[in-house]
Amino acid sequence: MEITPQAATSFYDYQQRDIATIFDTIKSEAKSKLLYQLPTGGGKTMVFSEIARQFIEQYGQKVMIITHRKELSRQTSTTLRKLTVHNRIINSKSNTFINRSNCYVAMVETLRNRIKAKKIKTKEVGLVIIDEAHHNSFRKLTKSFKNAFVIGVTATPFSSDISKPMNQYYSKLLTGESIGNLIDKGFLSKPKSFIYEVELNSLKIGIHGDFTVSSSNQLYSSAPMQELLLNAYKENASGKKTLIFNNGIAVSQQVEENFKAAGITIRHLDNKTSDEERKEILKWFRTTKDAVLTSVSILTTGFDEPSIKHVILNRATTSITLYHQMIGRGARRLSSKKSFGITDLGNNIQRFGPWEAPLDWNYIFNHPDAFAKQLNYQASSASAAQSNAITAEMRALFPNTLEMAYDIEENYQEAIDNDRKPKTVIQQSIRQHTKMCLDNSETLSQAIALAVELLPEIEWRVKQYVKCLDNASKNYKEWLIEDYQNRLKGLIIKLYSRVNTL
Repeated sequence: MEITPQAATSFYDYQQRDIATIFDTIKSEAKSKLLYQLPTGGGKTMVFSEIARQFIEQYGQKVMIITHRKELSRQTSTTLRKLTVHNRIINSKSNTFINRSNCYVAMVETLRNRIKAKKIKTKEVGLVIIDEAHHNSFRKLTKSFKNAFVIGVTATPFSSDISKPMNQYYSKLLTGESIGNLIDKGFLSKPKSFIYEVELNSLKIGIHGDFTVSSSNQLYSSAPMQELLLNAYKENASGKKTLIFNNGIAVSQQVEENFKAAGITIRHLDNKTSDEERKEILKWFRTTKDAVLTSVSILTTGFDEPSIKHVILNRATTSITLYHQMIGRGARRLSSKKSFGITDLGNNIQRFGPWEAPLDWNYIFNHPDAFAKQLNYQASSASAAQSNAITAEMRALFPNTLEMAYDIEENYQEAIDNDRKPKTVIQQSIRQHTKMCLDNSETLSQAIALAVELLPEIEWRVKQYVKCLDNASKNYKEWLIEDYQNRLKGLIIKLYSRVNTL
């Protein structure tokens, strides 16, 4: 199927079906709140803009569309104009409704300030449309529109704040076409995933439930991770237009520096970049065939560049919304682009499942607590339990080691399943620690000093091993820690001497 840009006045079958269903709900459930789900790339802006057009035509009432970013406001306003809907963006220069306009687009904060100043007649609004409705900043605001039907629109009907589930605000969920169906019908590109299992147990979860920028910077700025990223790009995306997502500005800038040193065409963009420079960078990205753009806190929404052929997740996230938004940037279909690549360096596919896999959004909408628990479990598993997180200080001692974790319980169970003696688990652990010490030192004394620094990690591993044995005594545990240290030191000396005598 050959895909061309969607005409402003034409709608695909699934879009027409959803528009008709939404108007049936408007007619039968006045002043209700409906949540509409459609995947990134499915044409949400086109759908709700057409709903605004038809609502004005049928009911003769005003429509208010609320967004949370300037880019989304401009994008929405442009789409409305293409559908011949005269609209006005409410900004710092607009104080009141203009009678000749029946449709308004506004950012949350601006609209809140105008309502508070009584500059907007909310009673005249018959329909409120909320873009990116999974954000919670909209809820109090919509209470001002007492006569309006409310439609929330999102690709992921799961609240960004689990304490404020979406089913407490919206009475009904309408799910649109699935990602899988959109791919099968030729509306979205087919993904090919490249998965790298990365040790994340140094990452810390912040107050908002996602991995913190500081701990992400520590991990992803390390030499092994920067090298892994560069090699992954060369293996999977070399010469292809690529978008890289990071969690911290420092990491993204380091990515730009390393890629440039490797002779790769790359630019950096973050939310502190000036509007003028941002426009210039995005124009460069659009017109440069092999361009690589590394970014932070931007381009997940309100950005549409169909020519992107590869997306690299150089970060981990616990947000399913962010996961879908990032990958969705590469999913746009062109006649010359039937597939796109995903490189995952944050165990995100392991955490959420393949981007294109079906999700029961109705179950998630009706049982958000159960889904949240599932995500929390997966995040904890992927980050190897916060209680034993390797500290940034410890990781800094081993810059040449990519994977520092070793799952005692998993290896113990594997040994039992394969009829191996339990002590082989400790032997493997000691060999891993030995390699870490030798890989990160230039002299024997430095390697032995690193072994001493590993004592907290050794104590943790022995504690987990003893738990697996069930009936081991406290004295045995203490002896095992001492024995582990002695054997580690002995193996370091043995291997160092062997290498230096060759």
